[in-house]
Amino acid sequence: MSRIGNKSIALPKGVTVTTGDTLTVKGPKGELSRGLVAGTTVTVEGESLRVGRASDSRTHRANHGLMRSLLNNMVIGVSAGFERRLEILGVGYKAQSRGSTVVFNLGYSHPINYKVPDGITVDVDKKGKITIKGIDKEVVGQTAAIIRGFRPPDAYKGKGVRYEGEYIRLKAGKAAKA
Repeated sequence: MSRIGNKSIALPKGVTVTTGDTLTVKGPKGELSRGLVAGTTVTVEGESLRVGRASDSRTHRANHGLMRSLLNNMVIGVSAGFERRLEILGVGYKAQSRGSTVVFNLGYSHPINYKVPDGITVDVDKKGKITIKGIDKEVVGQTAAIIRGFRPPDAYKGKGVRYEGEYIRLKAGKAAKA
């Protein structure tokens, strides 16, 4: 029995859902659409959504919870939005926003120009803080992961790009001979 799939999704004010072969969720922040996962159905019951499944087979049970989570993320995205925060640590490491691209100087011999995907906004702070905002949770997370991948945190000094609040376990350096 899927515990996640059986929970209903409450619709906030201003959010409408259109069902069919593809689900379309419209809200104050924008519009998202996604195809139905195999073996699932979505019904609108007043101010809530309910996800059903075709049978109790293993794949249908797994897809039941998946579809409910995807739909819940769509509803949250169009009503409140998602955000990820990154920190840049290191001497001379910095980022600058130039229109739809972000230029990173992360200790390489060249700057890294990253074109921001559509529907995503990237705010760069003077203190090395980067805020990524958007309505699609998947795209926001993927953008943050790509930016972090430009210079992941170093295991010895902790320099690089990390998620805000991420703990980096630092290794000990070389031990001197006695």
